[in-house]
Amino acid sequence: MKQLLLVCLCLPALAHAAHGLGLGHPPRYAADFRHFDYVNPNAPKGGTLTLPVSGGFDTLNPFTLKGDHEAGVAALTLDTLMVKSDDEPFAMYGLLAEDVQLASDGLSVTFRLNPKARFHNGDPVLAQDVAASFRLLTQDKAAAPMYQFYWADVAKVETPAPRTVVFRFKQRNAELHMILGELPVFSRKSYPKGLAAAPNALPIGSGPYRFARADGGRLSEFARDQNYWAQNLPARKGMYNYNTVRFRYYRDDSVRIEGIKGGRYDFVQENVARNWARAYSERDLEKRGLQKHEWMHGNTAGLQGFVMNQRRAPFNNILVRRALVESFDFESVNSRLFHGLYQRSNSLFTNSSMAAAGKPQGRELALLNTIRSKLPAAVFDENVTESPQIDPAAGVRPNLLKARALLEQAGYRYRNGVLADKNGRPLVLEFLSPSKTYERITAKWQRDLAKIGIRLNVRVADPAVYQKRLNDFDYDLTIVVYGNSESPGNEQFNYFSCASAKTPGTRNWAGVCDPAVEALLPQFAGFKNREELTAAARALDRVIRHQYIIVPNWYSDRHRVIYRNTLGMPARAPKYYQAMDWALKAGWVK
Repeated sequence: MKQLLLVCLCLPALAHAAHGLGLGHPPRYAADFRHFDYVNPNAPKGGTLTLPVSGGFDTLNPFTLKGDHEAGVAALTLDTLMVKSDDEPFAMYGLLAEDVQLASDGLSVTFRLNPKARFHNGDPVLAQDVAASFRLLTQDKAAAPMYQFYWADVAKVETPAPRTVVFRFKQRNAELHMILGELPVFSRKSYPKGLAAAPNALPIGSGPYRFARADGGRLSEFARDQNYWAQNLPARKGMYNYNTVRFRYYRDDSVRIEGIKGGRYDFVQENVARNWARAYSERDLEKRGLQKHEWMHGNTAGLQGFVMNQRRAPFNNILVRRALVESFDFESVNSRLFHGLYQRSNSLFTNSSMAAAGKPQGRELALLNTIRSKLPAAVFDENVTESPQIDPAAGVRPNLLKARALLEQAGYRYRNGVLADKNGRPLVLEFLSPSKTYERITAKWQRDLAKIGIRLNVRVADPAVYQKRLNDFDYDLTIVVYGNSESPGNEQFNYFSCASAKTPGTRNWAGVCDPAVEALLPQFAGFKNREELTAAARALDRVIRHQYIIVPNWYSDRHRVIYRNTLGMPARAPKYYQAMDWALKAGWVK
């Protein structure tokens, strides 16, 4: 690949083609790099990797809003224009795109496609395919709405040459040229009549694997493309080494646990602390050639928690939301159920420099001052809200008394063991759960809420029913994860904009529609450097935390994994990564 200039947002935008882009920082890897540092370029090809996946699937079309999607089609059979580096906060390197050029005015980006790129049907990957992929994902009514929100600032896409595609923007957007690199590209022959006409159809991709077979929503299998066009490119060297990748689906976690001990899986990430501590004896694992490992990571943990749906009462009252946040006894749950393996989440950007702290200052304060009239005084006068702490000596009682006082301010009265509103209606809430796992976690919360007169019912839903209710915002409370990175951007519109609050299938689970938040969101599209991005992230974090939309849960600074002794992994892990993703991309069979 020829020597090309680097593009970095910390410098004026250059109208030169580049092999890679860094958001607010120079790309780590130079134009002549051979492979990423976190892979083994000489990893052998061959063998099988079998992974567990929760739930089931009823469609092989990965783009539709409706249906339970198969886990591997998008990740394994589709290439993107560029590839994200796991060693950097946000940097992209060419894959389908041989190089990329950001216009000097920041209002367009041009991708020049690699002439070697081929779809699985033998057709070359052309600009028309890129344009068709973009238009289908953002304009087809059957597509999941997240694509439309993610690339909302694209005005049009042009194809001036067979292997040149240009995206023109409605306005300057600091990350748009890079997140367009994440566009999954499929042949324009894939869905000639639209997504609705092909609800179970596979896209024609150009990725490292081809779909091989499926078995009744319980198993899916992919075969490595022996002639994969990109296998020797720097962004793919040493990656996707297994001849076969197999996903086995399970409905109940006990089935997964027994499957691990029975040797049905080659690699498992264990996210349940009790299982990690007690479910797997060394003897059971040794019999199957398995071993436990802990991998440290530097990932932003985002925010996991019990989200409250403000679209319905009583969660449209901030006092009720504050009371529920006060009432959750994390410390007891962590010690009794999680064996002390977790830390409390406290931010949209937990474990990150993007998290707000103390009182606002510097750039963050200057930004908040521009919308001061839309914010409560507490945002400026008080430290950012932290997750409540439970004093081990006093227990949860002081927190429950605070919660009851807040509920009384909201107009509720405690009589004969029941908390009721002014019309005498008792406060009854439903927690919608995707798994029986959360029944034991919420059991103590149920008992504690009962002490102040609130009845919390737990409804465990089948995965398909759960997903539909989530898409339709049909719940009081449920468990969600606001996934974030070191470079938050357009996804914040999907989480918190008024438009997403009114659009089924988005990730605005709390129904946030707030003037101050609406004023902050454009900052994630218009920043000029990482200092401005950090200020915007901290400001949004502070404002959202003062709205008490979620009862914060927990996070871990390490991945807990079990895998076969015959599975090889590179000597060095990247800084930012998901365990199963890294094992799938960079592992091999010895």
